[in-house]
Amino acid sequence: MPNLKLKPKTNLSSFRRIAIGTWRTAYDPSVYGSIKMRAGPVLDYIAEFRARTGRRLTLTHMLVRAVAGVFEAMPDANAVLRWNRIYLRDDIGVFFQVAMEDEETGEIDLSGVTIHDAEKKDLLAILDETEQRVAQVRAHKDKSLESTRSTFKRIPFMWLNKVLDAISFLSYEMNLDLSGLGIPRDPFGSVMITNIGSLGLRDAYVPLVPYSHVPLLLAVGAVEREPVVEGDEVIIARTLSIFATFDHRILDGSHAAFMSKTLKKWFADPEKYFGALPPKPGELE
Repeated sequence: MPNLKLKPKTNLSSFRRIAIGTWRTAYDPSVYGSIKMRAGPVLDYIAEFRARTGRRLTLTHMLVRAVAGVFEAMPDANAVLRWNRIYLRDDIGVFFQVAMEDEETGEIDLSGVTIHDAEKKDLLAILDETEQRVAQVRAHKDKSLESTRSTFKRIPFMWLNKVLDAISFLSYEMNLDLSGLGIPRDPFGSVMITNIGSLGLRDAYVPLVPYSHVPLLLAVGAVEREPVVEGDEVIIARTLSIFATFDHRILDGSHAAFMSKTLKKWFADPEKYFGALPPKPGELE
């Protein structure tokens, strides 16, 4: 079984070919951009969802589903670069970071969870899977992740780069399933999300992670109340900024523009795109 299910993309533009030939690693083709959205509709949706279900739906859950929907609408973004060719993924995986504590040092550590096939799941399914997976990660009960963490703790510092490069080469260039060696299959998915707003940060751009072969990273800032123009009036509204870093060898401004417009549509009309709210207690479905 291969590490990823892929098919080659054949209809490359001349610019895409030049971009692939220009940048040889993911260290230098980074493009940065941000979008600001009205957060009121989606925050109201979350509050009502919680009130009706008693479940702790969050912006992260909403973004997992919305970003999967964006990738479904823009399949060219759901890609990986290997052997200087773009390959399109057969499935969509959304990775988001999880803060945890190192049991040996007590230091804050970062890990993550990937929700695969998120475009096929409703919010309750994503919420259930996320809570289960995050609980396993924080309790150090995710066997594949703990095996990987344990392995890397034993690697001398001078060999870390070479080991990561070797794993990346075997997993993506060779497309080998290394789960038998304790390396999870497709651990980073199609896109990475980090919620910097949960740390109280308003804005930040995050770097591409070369060994992950993920072409798009999203940092979600804190919700703010600020003046916005609505018609001919200035009102105070809740806003949310998302900061993107993408690999210019795979994505460009046209992709970014389409994806930002699509994401704004999801957040402006959550019942249309995320689905109708669950019935109130006592109501018939």
